[in-house]
Amino acid sequence: MADKITKIMNKNPIALKAPASRTDALKLMAKKNVSALPIVDEEDTFLGIVSRRDIFENPKEEQIALLMRKDGPKISSTESIAEAVNIMVKINRRHIAIVSDKNKLQGIITPKEFLKIIIEENISNPIEKYIRSPCIPIYIYVPLKVVYKTMSLTKLTAFPIIDDDLNLVGIITDRDIINSAKVDVSTSMSQVGMGEDEDAWTWEGIRNVLKILYLEEKLEIPPIKVSELMIKNPVYAHTKTSISKVASIMVDNDFSQLPVKNAYDDLVAMIYDIDLISVLSQHQHYK
Repeated sequence: MADKITKIMNKNPIALKAPASRTDALKLMAKKNVSALPIVDEEDTFLGIVSRRDIFENPKEEQIALLMRKDGPKISSTESIAEAVNIMVKINRRHIAIVSDKNKLQGIITPKEFLKIIIEENISNPIEKYIRSPCIPIYIYVPLKVVYKTMSLTKLTAFPIIDDDLNLVGIITDRDIINSAKVDVSTSMSQVGMGEDEDAWTWEGIRNVLKILYLEEKLEIPPIKVSELMIKNPVYAHTKTSISKVASIMVDNDFSQLPVKNAYDDLVAMIYDIDLISVLSQHQHYK
């Protein structure tokens, strides 16, 4: 019998009770260090999911009822792991709620739980068969502001950096840019309904979820080249590296993506955790 999704799901998800505001969601995301929240009513009936991505794509909306994706994405607790994988890959979203037959929230699943299975199974398939996301290399001397604008337009959160000889020399993520940015604390906190007397963790956490929401007006991106901020000599994989090996690198380092090189040491792709997990939909034990 195939393993059910309940075997690997997070059985204690951090949920937000409706009615609620964008500020409520941002505060809870920051405090619990999560990037998405299931929304429930007073009886724990599942209403929807709101993620940082939903907030970024609707920066002027404040009501959770309008920000959240109503009734989904979700899956029944009786479904197989393979079916959950199929849904995650199809919708390209990183969080799926697990619900009972009465639509009560029971858990949540993210790519990390699937990656742990891939590691345990020691799957030798090369990653080249599973690459499906676009790879957009950035030239080493591009201004940081241009890189971040490219992120907001493409909705990609990481770019490989190349030099004049097209060699992979670094990687830059949205987190790196946000950590370098100067933020008008009082103005930004006021805009999301917070006071300056909030706990220290609130601001330190919330600054990492403002991103696109305050890109143009509230974030002062340093006037530097990407070369000055990029992570040099990044970890990478080869096209023939096994899925389990790459999954292990991602889990151990808390990565969601890796640059990929071919046999000639040329940059050819970026591989994401959601790309990897599709292998489980073909695994007979999980169907």
